[in-house]
Amino acid sequence: MQKMINTKRLEYFLQVTVSGSVRGAAEQLGVDPSSVSRAVSQLEKETGLTLLERRGRGVAPSEAGQVLARYARRQQEILNEFHEELDQSRNATRGHVNMGLGEGMLDMFFHPLTTNYMRQYPHITLDLNVSSVEQHVQELVEDNMDIAVLYSAHDDARLRYHLVLPSSPIQAIVHKDHPLVQIGRPLTLTDLAPYNGATLHERFGLRQYVRAAEANEQIQLKHVLHTSSYRALWQFANAGLGYTLCGTSFAAWFNMPDLVALPMKNPILQSRVAIVTRAGRHPSAAARSLLQYLITEIPPLRAVTQIAMMNESDGQAPGTSGTVE
Repeated sequence: MQKMINTKRLEYFLQVTVSGSVRGAAEQLGVDPSSVSRAVSQLEKETGLTLLERRGRGVAPSEAGQVLARYARRQQEILNEFHEELDQSRNATRGHVNMGLGEGMLDMFFHPLTTNYMRQYPHITLDLNVSSVEQHVQELVEDNMDIAVLYSAHDDARLRYHLVLPSSPIQAIVHKDHPLVQIGRPLTLTDLAPYNGATLHERFGLRQYVRAAEANEQIQLKHVLHTSSYRALWQFANAGLGYTLCGTSFAAWFNMPDLVALPMKNPILQSRVAIVTRAGRHPSAAARSLLQYLITEIPPLRAVTQIAMMNESDGQAPGTSGTVE
């Protein structure tokens, strides 16, 4: 007996057991009765068993035929489930997405934006990685991540930029009694140089912006604290120990009323965020669904024409057409 049984023959046989005759099965299947007879004969040959018995004007499954009919029904159910799940995947009603966010983007990109998406698509599961730009890029390049939202000063040819938009500008965060408050104009890095500062580790996007500004103004700032925590940066400034260069998106979250944000003169510190995937990779239906949702629903873009959509060429770096001014 063959271990693999032809699916089409099983379908014909199962229809015979339901219809009670070869002719009735053929009518239901829309085929010639001889095709149904050949299918049943071939099954009997392959199994070495009599599968049908005469019953009046029709036929009924033998004991062995009943066993095969149960098997055929299970196979049909499995096949139907497979096609149903495949259809759901194509239509992005179920699936899994690996997504990367920086800590500073949780308020904008996770809640309520991504949480609203999860509410609309309850059968799509999400793996959310909150880490550094360097870690996200590595995960994207190694195909361990589908989508990342990066806070980065530099373009990367390995990535495909679907949307780039401005973030809150990087400002000098200091205690209200700090001497920098008295300058009364946008600050340069030269203004900051005499004082102690705090910054994130090198792998974070914020540190990339500060590095780029240091190179631009040809000055090296004196950082006495390097950390992986935005909260630690603000607590450093709140303790009166010095300044930190940071966006102001954490102001309400950290609730430190004695801190003030001083504008910076260097245009490099006008930061941006980018929604990216790996260049050359075709996202799954679920990933494409989330990607398009982020591009469409991100609050600052509701009244702006969508740009850099997913059908553009891979690897497009953000420029005039890919940046929301």
